[in-house]
Amino acid sequence: MKIDFKHARGVFEDYLNGYDREDEKIKLKIIHTYGVVKSAREIGHRMHLNEEDQQLAELIALLHDIGRFQQLRLYNSFSPDTMDHAAFGVQLLFEGENPMISRFIEDRSYDELIRVAIARHSDFRLEGIQDERTLFHAKMIRDADKLDNCRVKLVDSVEAMIGVPQEHAGEGKISPKVWESCLRKEAVSSPDRITSVDYWVSYAAQYYDLNFKETWQIMKEKDYISRIIKRLQYKEKDTREKMEILEQQMNAYMEKILC
Repeated sequence: MKIDFKHARGVFEDYLNGYDREDEKIKLKIIHTYGVVKSAREIGHRMHLNEEDQQLAELIALLHDIGRFQQLRLYNSFSPDTMDHAAFGVQLLFEGENPMISRFIEDRSYDELIRVAIARHSDFRLEGIQDERTLFHAKMIRDADKLDNCRVKLVDSVEAMIGVPQEHAGEGKISPKVWESCLRKEAVSSPDRITSVDYWVSYAAQYYDLNFKETWQIMKEKDYISRIIKRLQYKEKDTREKMEILEQQMNAYMEKILC
């Protein structure tokens, strides 16, 4: 059955009307949601996906952060300490006698694929998905989410992201465990982050977890890695040197994938 994204978007807009659209955090999350839809569309078009999988990828992107809005209403925070927004989103969409997902799409044969993709989109590592198509869409939403997060890291307030004014965010040194993850070409585990610089390093290093060459093509075209790393002014000589190493290492990693 053809997925009607226009219909799903209308249902999503109706859902958003239950929240304060003038709230700055709600606004940011709405912008991000549609940014992820746009990213999924661009990645999918570069892959020449069939129409069904393209529409499915965009629907998952539309719904991937639906749990965030209630998290903001209850806690006024995006912190994972307050709520597992991915798990709550799945609960919101799929539980009960008349699951909300049926308002977005009539054909229920996609339920398990959509459920898994949304549930796993914020996992530190994507593991244990056996079905090939489900795994593809789980990878797709993770790439689309990270791709729009490049935009977020460049335009949103640094203080809103890490709780420190931009002029102070580059102070301090990179913690040893964080730097070890970078040298292994791995994403940084959240508990390892101590300093404000650690958080910024983790925002760059997360792109080691990208799945698709097409995503890397966009990353290169928009020079996202260098632009994110260079947004802050690093006060410590050791930190400046390591950020230069990270920038060179990540760009070399990208070129190796794209060659």
